[in-house]
Amino acid sequence: MTEEIAQFDLLVDAAWPAPGRAEDDGWVYRHAGGVTKRANSVLPLGERANLPEAVDRAERFYAGIGQPCVFSVGMGASPGLDDELGRRGYRLVDPTLVMTRPLTGDEPAADAAVEDKPSERWLRTWWSVDGGRHRDTGEVPARTWGERILGGVPAGYVLLEEGAVGRGVPQGRWLGVYCMAVEPHARRRGLGAAVLRTLLAWGRRCGADGAYLVVTEANTGARALYEREGFTVAGRYHYRVRS
Repeated sequence: MTEEIAQFDLLVDAAWPAPGRAEDDGWVYRHAGGVTKRANSVLPLGERANLPEAVDRAERFYAGIGQPCVFSVGMGASPGLDDELGRRGYRLVDPTLVMTRPLTGDEPAADAAVEDKPSERWLRTWWSVDGGRHRDTGEVPARTWGERILGGVPAGYVLLEEGAVGRGVPQGRWLGVYCMAVEPHARRRGLGAAVLRTLLAWGRRCGADGAYLVVTEANTGARALYEREGFTVAGRYHYRVRS
């Protein structure tokens, strides 16, 4: 495995950090109360001498914490893993695109502040659009898990009072764009583009010269927005979920 091949696997993992992490010979077992597959899945990077045994150990780990075993299979995934999981009956779900664009320094921005913490209004908007599908399953409420993920790394937060939010994560030369959400009543008014442009301009000021984001293949509306704003496909990943 090279850093270049796995760079987006690593960037996404760092920008969306699971509060619970355990490492096993290059694989990372991530867990966060079931809130998002990204933070509740194996990040399986690098060669494994005994792939079936490695999968067995991952399954035992998640069984031990009472969560389903899920794998995030990206460009840096261990060779042969996808086939091994397919043979075991793991379903392929949520094919996802990694999209990128350069930052040139002339990105137009909406008249909105970029804060270093999410306000309660920001959290309510994001959770109502993107987080409400996660149910409370333990002593820690699902939204609290979401807040712990967000707070795990420095980031910038944009809120448009009309009902749109976004999150940017400076990562060296890259800006990661996350949590793009527009409330249903406020859609088709250009708010998502305004949030995105604000984050891109801010990222450039933070020293980034490129931006990336991830979007499921099925989300055609969001993909169309990102393509209009200059993003193109740079990679792909998907999840394997044990049936």
